[in-house]
Amino acid sequence: MTVRELTQALVSIPSHEDETAAGDYIETWLRRETDADVTRDAVGNVIARKGTGGETLALVGHHDVVEPAPSQVNSGVGGDLEYVVEHRDGRLYGRGTADMKGAVAAAMLAFRDSKLQSSGPSQSASTGELVFASFVGEEIGGVGAQHAIEHGFAPEYAIVGEGSTGYSSPGVTDVAVAHKGRRGSTITADGTAAHASEVGAGENAIYRATAAVDRIRELEVPSIEVAGDQLEGSLVVTEIDGGSAMNVVPDRCELTVDERTVAGKRAPLEHVAALEGVHWTVDQDLPPMRCTDEAFAKTVLEAANAVQPGSPDLVTKPHATDAGWLSEAGTECVIYGAAEPGEAHTESESVSIDVLKRCRDTYRRVAESWLQ
Repeated sequence: MTVRELTQALVSIPSHEDETAAGDYIETWLRRETDADVTRDAVGNVIARKGTGGETLALVGHHDVVEPAPSQVNSGVGGDLEYVVEHRDGRLYGRGTADMKGAVAAAMLAFRDSKLQSSGPSQSASTGELVFASFVGEEIGGVGAQHAIEHGFAPEYAIVGEGSTGYSSPGVTDVAVAHKGRRGSTITADGTAAHASEVGAGENAIYRATAAVDRIRELEVPSIEVAGDQLEGSLVVTEIDGGSAMNVVPDRCELTVDERTVAGKRAPLEHVAALEGVHWTVDQDLPPMRCTDEAFAKTVLEAANAVQPGSPDLVTKPHATDAGWLSEAGTECVIYGAAEPGEAHTESESVSIDVLKRCRDTYRRVAESWLQ
């Protein structure tokens, strides 16, 4: 089975509401095509392992997708829903081709085909363990990755197959060594309601909220230097909701804040919570990622350079991925995948078949060179 055929098979399986069928396909394929130890955990993550001893390298992806557009679905045999997959002009089109079932297919093939070297007098023990992992729930905050980590998933190294193509130059698949995280917060300002004709009888929650906005705008946004560039976070108020009527001094006002974080640093939002009547709640905190092992990053970059005509580079990504959860847990991660900027989550989502082959070959080269 080619990477195109495997990608088409995976993409055709709906997995935006329930990943079970896609996970079934991946598990069945791994059991049929490999002699690896294949497991399916309580939330639906599919994990396969081969080799023993030494360090562990994981090829990581996810098989859930965001909801498809109407043009990306049709009724299959018996009226069951299927995703539309089209092959034209050297690309596959369909929900999940870029994000990220194409990279999952490439990792499955690389996992199957990688020949791990052996060590010791009997040559019976390999010098490292290769792991394939496809998680559920990446699109809803990384619930699958978190579950796996909580239950002992702890590779020393990982290549996460999210998109890294077209960052340094068009068509080149780069190696991302860092990405931003996302912290989403709610700032709540409490006051005391009063009739608007008696302003002094109340405490205006909107005024307290606007003071919070002013404080947020004064905060320094953190940044770090990675791969010769400054990776900068951001902080922005995105919503405001307060008041109940034109003639009532409001007793409550809420703000939502979107913060893009960088490894090791956060904006000091606790300074906002120090204001009178203002409270701060973190609603979501997707961790950033940064690879600190230069030798590992260089190994992946050399493998990537060997399989493509362009010259890949070490780059950074703006988007949070499951690599953040792995990095937070102690895994050295890089991101290397076929998706290009602007492809994921779109009605015209697509992926280059040649780049999928490139990913398959890179994953295999890294596995066979790093685990030795």
